[in-house]
Amino acid sequence: MNLPIRYPEVKVLPASLYTNNRQRVAAWALALMVAVLCMVFSLADARAESARSIESAYGPVKVEGTPKRIVTLSESALDTALALGLKPVGTVAARGGDAVSVYLQEKAGKISIVGTTREYNLESILAQQPDLILAANGLNKEIYAKLSKLAPTVVAPYTGLDDWRKNVRIYAQALNRGNEAEQALTELDGRIQALRAKLPAGTTVSVARWNPQGPILMSSKVFTGQILGQLGLNAPELADSLGERPHSDVLSLENLSKIDADWLFLATLNAKGQETLDAARTQPAFIRLEAVKKGRAAPVDGQVWTSSTGILAANSILTDLEKVLLP
Repeated sequence: MNLPIRYPEVKVLPASLYTNNRQRVAAWALALMVAVLCMVFSLADARAESARSIESAYGPVKVEGTPKRIVTLSESALDTALALGLKPVGTVAARGGDAVSVYLQEKAGKISIVGTTREYNLESILAQQPDLILAANGLNKEIYAKLSKLAPTVVAPYTGLDDWRKNVRIYAQALNRGNEAEQALTELDGRIQALRAKLPAGTTVSVARWNPQGPILMSSKVFTGQILGQLGLNAPELADSLGERPHSDVLSLENLSKIDADWLFLATLNAKGQETLDAARTQPAFIRLEAVKKGRAAPVDGQVWTSSTGILAANSILTDLEKVLLP
């Protein structure tokens, strides 16, 4: 006997229900689209806010976010980056050496050398895949044009005779560390004021770099001179009269008295500062200086005192002064 085939009962939903479901789906899709668009616009706004125009020697430079692969082509730029907790992937060797300045080596660690302060290796810079390049004032415009094709390149707009803090602030803005820089500078100023209160008023300090050709006197307008001035220390007349020159010509033994002061700091670009001072003491013109007679001549690191600029360098100079000037 053939049984009848029973098909499952199919209920037809009201047309209004289908309409309501389609409306719900459409509303959900619209809400999702709005949420996605809001997120996209929010990210775009955040990126736009983090993008900033940095003052540079060759015009404003646009930098976005916090750079990760930084190449510094000046000792000041390296000092600033390290002081603000960032480690560049490439930098230049210190003047008179083949590595970074000794006072920066611990913080810098292992870092690629991409040239010297006078000459850069573009292939080495490219190999670091930089997303930001920081360079010193005076960078050749043709080199700048090439570097700008590799990454945003910020060239310090101020010279070594301007307030050294200005270039530090420019670098800090490019690094997205402006607030940290201001805090570090405030702490430095506090340390300077504390030391100033302990130093006798009217003290004169001379900073001379002893080169193989002979000594040169550093201007009171350069980095170290600015630090000494903020401490209330006076410079010799020659150091104040150099105008736009960062240092004097090489001084003959006959003119050596022009570097005399209450205290004499003798800077060398190598680690032989004490040897240089001992050798200088064999010169009659040197031992006739009042600072030498009174035992107030001290060797210091020329890479810090006469070549570098920055927050770490300033603190290093203060440490040297505390050791020498305070009883």
